[in-house]
Amino acid sequence: MRIAIIDTSTTRAAIISDGLREAGLDDLVLIDTAGPLAAQIEAAQPEVVLINLENPSRDLLEDFFAMSRALARPIAMFVDQSDAEATGAAIDAGVSAYVVDGLSKQRIKPVIDLAIRRFQAFSRLQRELDEAKNALVERATIDRAKAILMKRRAIDEPAAYALLRGQAMRTNRRISEIAEAIVTSDALLGDME
Repeated sequence: MRIAIIDTSTTRAAIISDGLREAGLDDLVLIDTAGPLAAQIEAAQPEVVLINLENPSRDLLEDFFAMSRALARPIAMFVDQSDAEATGAAIDAGVSAYVVDGLSKQRIKPVIDLAIRRFQAFSRLQRELDEAKNALVERATIDRAKAILMKRRAIDEPAAYALLRGQAMRTNRRISEIAEAIVTSDALLGDME
């Protein structure tokens, strides 16, 4: 597992690296905080990003939170000081583990494991939410297409659905694709009338 380490202090970065190596994790990439963070992380292709900040300013936290929103990776963040607002902002930004005043070599590996599990759980929930939203959109499109067929052909709902289903099977396409074509066609024809 490749881990990107972001720390403004090279001494603390060395402690983190030692702790990870002692835990058997030695594919480590140190990110230079003076350079463009997102580009360096993208080039490193880590599975996990570990951020350690001693006493972060509000602006620095915002920069890291903006970066974490753009990354699709587990992020573990260690800070020496925090308040409720900063903690909430970290979670909202997608930080998987946010540890206040807790950097020690023996805790690094368990926190990374936690960050990975939380990230995976969140990603699974996000996928399920996206699938549910897409299913609702498809269902609404199919209902609109059925209504169009019912009106134009003077048929009932089961017959309209049978037409959609039959066309989908004949053309080896999904019912929602056929429904989308009907809705689009109706919108175009409606504009011409």
